[in-house]
Amino acid sequence: MATSTLHGLPVRCKILAAAAWWLFAAHAHADLVDNLNQLRHRDCTQGSKDLPRLRPSAGLDAVALEWSKGGRLAEALGRTQYRTNKSSSMQVANTVRDVEVTQMLRDNYCSILTEPSYSEVGLFRRKDHVWIVVAAPLTLPGSADAATIQHRLLELVNQARSQARNCGANAFNAAPPLRASTPLTNAATAHAQDMARHNHFQHQGTDGSSPGERATRAGYRWSTVAENIAAGITTAEAVVKGWVESPGHCANIMGPQFTEMGVAYVTDLNSRDRIYWAQEFGRPR
Repeated sequence: MATSTLHGLPVRCKILAAAAWWLFAAHAHADLVDNLNQLRHRDCTQGSKDLPRLRPSAGLDAVALEWSKGGRLAEALGRTQYRTNKSSSMQVANTVRDVEVTQMLRDNYCSILTEPSYSEVGLFRRKDHVWIVVAAPLTLPGSADAATIQHRLLELVNQARSQARNCGANAFNAAPPLRASTPLTNAATAHAQDMARHNHFQHQGTDGSSPGERATRAGYRWSTVAENIAAGITTAEAVVKGWVESPGHCANIMGPQFTEMGVAYVTDLNSRDRIYWAQEFGRPR
């Protein structure tokens, strides 16, 4: 009976050879991940450190493969489905021995390997070159969390207002706490939706509207208004921290002329920054 062949080898032998290579590659991959975690938890820290273990990620393997083709890591991330707000990359060349790869990583990349926020790792190897990507996967708040996050953000803003501080070159005294405003929250929601829908990160809406015009549309009768926006940040704590550290945003937060606030976020995995925030300040007439 005739036997089918591929390039001169029987099909069965070809399949067995491919399976054997896949098992070898998977084993080598796992060994290198183990070595990375040894560096993360012992060799790079001179002892035990409470860090999450780096988990192998098929999504980051795809990023590492794309990165191996050239260009920047950000470009490689953009060509895959992996979503993250924080990532780093490492390359080792001219060796196929894991012990040498590990030594080079220890000599050059301990600061990356011990970054607490990273929890996943992806690898790609070609001949004597290995590309490694570590990241924290993007976790977006859900719509069901909105009320809790809005309350927390108002709490954080009022904590910031309770202490005198400098916003850049301008000094501000402690200010009275703000109260939540439903119309301002509605105005914030409309602008966050507009930014997410159109990949548009500006105070001016895509229809040309200003923060004051959006507050008026939402039924807010105001004597003064202002707006903060943010994108790509996933927690209330990080958003407020970023605003307080930015002089202009900080001045809005500390402004004694404001008595009310509304805030909203909108998530969209198809948008550039995935999450958009709008914070509206006002004082009614």
